[in-house]
Amino acid sequence: MTLKDKNLYYVGGVVRDEILGTQSFDTDFCYEGNAIEFARKSGLNIIKENPDFGTVRVTPPQTSPSRECDPSIDIASTREETYPQAGHLPVIKNIGCSLKNDLKRRDFTINAMAKNTVTGDIIDYFGGIKDIRNKKLKVLHSKSFIDDPTRILRGLKFAVRFGFELDDETKKLQDDYLDNINYDMSYHRLKKELKETFNLNKEEAYKKFIEQGIYKLLGGNITPSQYFPSREGVSALIDKYKPYKPWLVWLGFFDLSNLELTGEEQKIIDSIPNVKPKNNFETYKLFNNLPLETVLLYALSIDYDIAINYLDRLKNIKIKTTGKDLKQLGIPNGKIYKEIFDFLLEEKIKNPQTDEIKLVKEKYGFI
Repeated sequence: MTLKDKNLYYVGGVVRDEILGTQSFDTDFCYEGNAIEFARKSGLNIIKENPDFGTVRVTPPQTSPSRECDPSIDIASTREETYPQAGHLPVIKNIGCSLKNDLKRRDFTINAMAKNTVTGDIIDYFGGIKDIRNKKLKVLHSKSFIDDPTRILRGLKFAVRFGFELDDETKKLQDDYLDNINYDMSYHRLKKELKETFNLNKEEAYKKFIEQGIYKLLGGNITPSQYFPSREGVSALIDKYKPYKPWLVWLGFFDLSNLELTGEEQKIIDSIPNVKPKNNFETYKLFNNLPLETVLLYALSIDYDIAINYLDRLKNIKIKTTGKDLKQLGIPNGKIYKEIFDFLLEEKIKNPQTDEIKLVKEKYGFI
């Protein structure tokens, strides 16, 4: 992509990842000044403007005649933010401010660097490079967690991703906040960070979440003996069965009522059975049509062997006989169909190679 200007910078994670030598999946741009005016003057193909935030979405110049166009990108104007209400979304001000003032509103020093698109110079006002070398996470000011407590979860996420630790002062600020949490916060943002953190599927994340008291951000009624079981082996389960929502397998035992769960997410938690089936047929009937995440939560909280038996052996057993097949055999439609289907399922569980139609004929006299 060819997009250069002396006031245009790569910013945040892409600069951090370059220093770390890791692949970056997001490329964020920041323009020192008004990004919308820059895009207009530069003749870029503008897709969308957002004057309230000082951002613009554009299609950058072509880099190869063989390609029709590059993906769209967002360019943000430099800006400052204030938090008139701690824990809530900030108010944007001073769009077009200095690059330094823009960078100092960010979460950690390692994410508060920029790289000039023309010179390639890295701008590091706050010691981000040093902190990367020392594997430290450091906030930019003492009210950082008060302004935005979700930064605590971001710190956990970065610690797990990069093998970093909070520096001493940042750890103290975190501890102080967790001892006096303001629960009037943006739970939408909290949920987003929880999902990103625990979808990494790292046991280290759960361990730090508990040991550092970060779980207290969830609020609700939390009893340690109930909610802090050993979680060894969870990541292996998730890697093997690949649930769509790994974060709920990690956190499904907590009180998540403040997070405004979707109907699907609430069903995962509410559907955990509290009974133990007596045989494979009952096991199949118990778990069939339940979300995979629910079955895994059952494995972790009720009976591991029963749930794994279902996932490994029973889950994919299906009967092929349909109502149409039964009708062709001369069996009139009615409650008997359910009886027949249950009979076939039970026999199929005993012997997956069962000849279903033959069994129906023998059982119900259609030989």
